[in-house]
Amino acid sequence: MNTPEPLRVVIVDDEPLARAVVREYLGKHPQVEVAAECGNGFDAVKAVTELSPDVLFLDVQMPKLSGFEVLELIGREVPVVFITAYDEYALRAFEVHAVDYLLKPFSEERFAEALERTRERLRTRAAGGGEVDVEALVAQARPRPGPLERVLIRDGPRVHVLPVDRIDYVEAQDDYVGFKADGRLFLKDQTLAAVEGQLDSSLFVRIHRSYVLNVERLARMELYAKDSRVAILRDGTRLPVSRAGYARLAKLL
Repeated sequence: MNTPEPLRVVIVDDEPLARAVVREYLGKHPQVEVAAECGNGFDAVKAVTELSPDVLFLDVQMPKLSGFEVLELIGREVPVVFITAYDEYALRAFEVHAVDYLLKPFSEERFAEALERTRERLRTRAAGGGEVDVEALVAQARPRPGPLERVLIRDGPRVHVLPVDRIDYVEAQDDYVGFKADGRLFLKDQTLAAVEGQLDSSLFVRIHRSYVLNVERLARMELYAKDSRVAILRDGTRLPVSRAGYARLAKLL
């Protein structure tokens, strides 16, 4: 019988009893080390950054930062097994995209099955496959319909939480987008098209292929050249406005 590959695990759940159950079940499997236990999503992001675990056992419903938001922040860095009492719609999404989900209360046998699926995912990844479309998972499983109320930005082990009303504009920067807020530019690994689809269309508008503007920050428009305009923001920032962007902006003003 082959010895299983060693696994370094991080457990994330705001309930100490739930963490204890996962730790107990893990203790019955060889070659598994619990690298950390976290009681909230902020600590989970920090643990992933500093410890580089092989797998995250992650609760969905937590205060301050949900499991969905943790997944959004850590991206593809580490496989995730969700631990949840969530509804059937979210479970279907997890079944397709995540390594596995454990519906509370789960048995020791069901937990062992999830652990084996995790090992299989890691073997597949080592062979060059098994990519998870994190953006699709987050979009499908987001518990609250409607536009975003806040944007989460990961900065190493830190997490910045930006309420959308503090965002001046969003700017495409190669494979990232930059959120300008509070005089700073916060970078996130995301596409501008994805951001545009999540923001309130009555407040944010695509004014250029590289910019989405919060219309409440607009002070005035200036003609720059034929069919070319510049948006002047309240703080004096100047952003290019395309012909199509001007048409979209005009509908909101």
